[in-house]
Amino acid sequence: MSYNINTKEELESFVTHNWNQINEFLDSKFLELPIPLYSSVDIRESKNKIAPVDNNMYPAGFNNICALDLDCASETFKKFILSSNPEAKTIAIIPESHTKNTFYLDHLAYLKKALTDAGFTTYIASFDEELFAEEKELNLISASKFDLQISKATIIDGHVFAHEQRMDYVVLNNDQSNPMDIEWKKILTPIHPSPFIGWFNRSKSGHFVAYHEAAQVFCQEYKINPSLIEANFKLVDGIDFSSKEGLEKVAASVDEIKGDNNEMKVFIKGDQGTYGMGISVVGSGEEVLNFNRKDRNKMDIGKNKIKFTSVIVQEGVETIIKYDNMPAEVTIYLVGGKSVGGFMRANTEKGAHDNLNARGMVFRRFCISEIRQNQDFQAKEALYSVIARVSALAGAIELKNKQGL
Repeated sequence: MSYNINTKEELESFVTHNWNQINEFLDSKFLELPIPLYSSVDIRESKNKIAPVDNNMYPAGFNNICALDLDCASETFKKFILSSNPEAKTIAIIPESHTKNTFYLDHLAYLKKALTDAGFTTYIASFDEELFAEEKELNLISASKFDLQISKATIIDGHVFAHEQRMDYVVLNNDQSNPMDIEWKKILTPIHPSPFIGWFNRSKSGHFVAYHEAAQVFCQEYKINPSLIEANFKLVDGIDFSSKEGLEKVAASVDEIKGDNNEMKVFIKGDQGTYGMGISVVGSGEEVLNFNRKDRNKMDIGKNKIKFTSVIVQEGVETIIKYDNMPAEVTIYLVGGKSVGGFMRANTEKGAHDNLNARGMVFRRFCISEIRQNQDFQAKEALYSVIARVSALAGAIELKNKQGL
């Protein structure tokens, strides 16, 4: 197939000059699918492509977006929630259980603020009995000295209760890498995102299969070469890093993804999980075969002690983005499939080929409110926003595929 857009420069020019048309097209595609309440998308930009490399359906990090964008997120939350639940007044945020992570508590404080500013009475509540001992409320202080109260959540006659009140809506912020012991199908309170899209039932490979589908739809509409917005990948299963079983399959896939590109680094990622865990970056299949015990242990167990038996082998997108002379990548936040904010993740200890979601990372906020309000199309953030929306469209495809489970 011949394409009208074959270079990153042509893509950037096209997006910045056709901003409204592109977003109207993406809006029309979201109408056909169950839209994720929120998500965050990690994007890498190299010399010849801009591609998403991860999509989180239960994002943390709302504390890292700027105040103007948090206001926009609040407005978008309100429209999204009231569109399907016009009588909603009370909301419970169901968080992760790692309450000792004070930066995660900052995130919860900002997420609560966004929902409160949207006009909802908002509580943070948990089903984790171990958090509470004999009390019904846990009082915590975040890294930025916000006071947070986490109430004990209960289910009565199919409805979620928190702070001794029946909730109208639940915002799930727990990725369930450790599944909750809850019969979700019996709960009548609306829960978003779907509890069936947690890591116990979702995979990175499944997302990137869905992303390929979404990218094809987008690229065919505008005759864009899809290699400009995709990172190639392969799924490898039947792996046991502790016993070295299947390492030769991983090594062969690394060499296949690299092809003749000797400069490319390849990311090996646990197929389920997040928080930058279970990731190795290699330059050849031989490096995989030579993994020492430390390397294999890092790839064996992820968050909440998930054992990785499958990995994706993904084309490494070398970042050309710099922040204070550090390699950086972009994370975009979306609400209801619309980009509402973002930040740059840089790392003092890593190079342009490496995983930046690791020790040494720092954050720089940038505001995309202006392009959301059609005031500035000539910004690189416009392109990041569109790529993130295509990734969110893939998330919607995943949600559709998981319906009824």
